[in-house]
Amino acid sequence: MPSKRFKKALEVVDAKKSHSLKDAVGVLAKFPKAKFNETIDLAFHLGVDPKQSDQMVRGTVPLPHGSGKTVRVLVFAKGNAADAAKAAGAENVGFEDMIAKCVAGWSDFDVAIATPEAMIEVRKLGKVLGPRGLMPNPKTGTVTEDTAKAVKEVKAGRVEFKTDKAGNVHVIVGKASFKPEQIEENARAVIEAVAKARPTSVKGTYINSCTLSATMSPPVRVDIREFINN
Repeated sequence: MPSKRFKKALEVVDAKKSHSLKDAVGVLAKFPKAKFNETIDLAFHLGVDPKQSDQMVRGTVPLPHGSGKTVRVLVFAKGNAADAAKAAGAENVGFEDMIAKCVAGWSDFDVAIATPEAMIEVRKLGKVLGPRGLMPNPKTGTVTEDTAKAVKEVKAGRVEFKTDKAGNVHVIVGKASFKPEQIEENARAVIEAVAKARPTSVKGTYINSCTLSATMSPPVRVDIREFINN
């Protein structure tokens, strides 16, 4: 059963109406607040076939105001690259020892970064890290020689987006404690990034729907016509 607060939120929003991004953020702000700092999320349903490798939508985008989330970083590296990662603020840095911990089931981190050299062994963790979306990937900037830069970007609010098996994409755009203009600017950056990531093989409508919501709120439909020509 929906909570009283959720029902009150439903009274504020018209589920069938699409709002400009600015207005959608405004509607979200009118919802009754939870007792914790809710995460604000953008959800897309894309007109792609995730089973086709050339229709996979994946990328990263720096959020102008950060995600509001404390990001715990693991870096697989040795030597100077390991030292640079530690200096940049990575919580966990190592090579054989970190691989062994992951194999044993440890996953107390949000993002994994690796040097190209380390990936020779890290690839073997595919079955461990892959299902949790934690596998380092060159396309998302998490396989790199410049570990310090990667750590700083992730810490500053660079977020990753990727289609799931149903063609959906979920991306954090901030916290309920953010100012409305901060949420709007973060959301705008994400929508533009997802729009630009359209695979050339996709025919017809690319973004079928886009909604903005908080952890405990109903979704607010966003009119994305200003961002894309479907």
